[in-house]
Amino acid sequence: MIMPKPLFILASSSPRRLALLADIGIAPDKVVAADIDESPRKGETPRELAHRLSFQKLLKVAPECEEDAFILAADTVVGVGRRILPKAETAQDVRECLRLMSGRRHHVYTGVALQTPQGKIHRRVADSTVIFRQLSDADIEAYVAGGEGIGKAGGYAIQGRAAALIRFISGSQSNIVGLPLFDVAQMLRGAGWEA
Repeated sequence: MIMPKPLFILASSSPRRLALLADIGIAPDKVVAADIDESPRKGETPRELAHRLSFQKLLKVAPECEEDAFILAADTVVGVGRRILPKAETAQDVRECLRLMSGRRHHVYTGVALQTPQGKIHRRVADSTVIFRQLSDADIEAYVAGGEGIGKAGGYAIQGRAAALIRFISGSQSNIVGLPLFDVAQMLRGAGWEA
């Protein structure tokens, strides 16, 4: 008797994460949005926030999913030092984020949490370093006018026009987009998932 293959569930409604998984040949059987409060706690660092939110998303979605499933949750946070940058909701948010990051190093952290069909949980945080060139007001206004920073952690999309503003990256570029593919593939392989 052939055992059915466990389902693969993505606990995120992010189209970027779905597209990134497709890049490495993974198509989730199901996508379930994890609606949680993403507010940082007092004194929480950007890395700690990414780690906690990915885990909370997993815990929120897991009870709604089939027992025999791999469940993957992730959350991306941008930080300058200990300061957590918002997910930009307005043009002004994008403007403020870019001004803060102009000519400075910032980090993009993505917390990843994976639950196996046996209920074991694996957790990891990927860290990528990014440096924008010194941005003029005109650079910032041109980027804001394009609208692509809205809804993005830190107010920019590296897979778009912001790529022309970035002079240095260290670490996973897919992590900056929203999912560290190497880490995810390693976690899945280590947990016994087969494509």
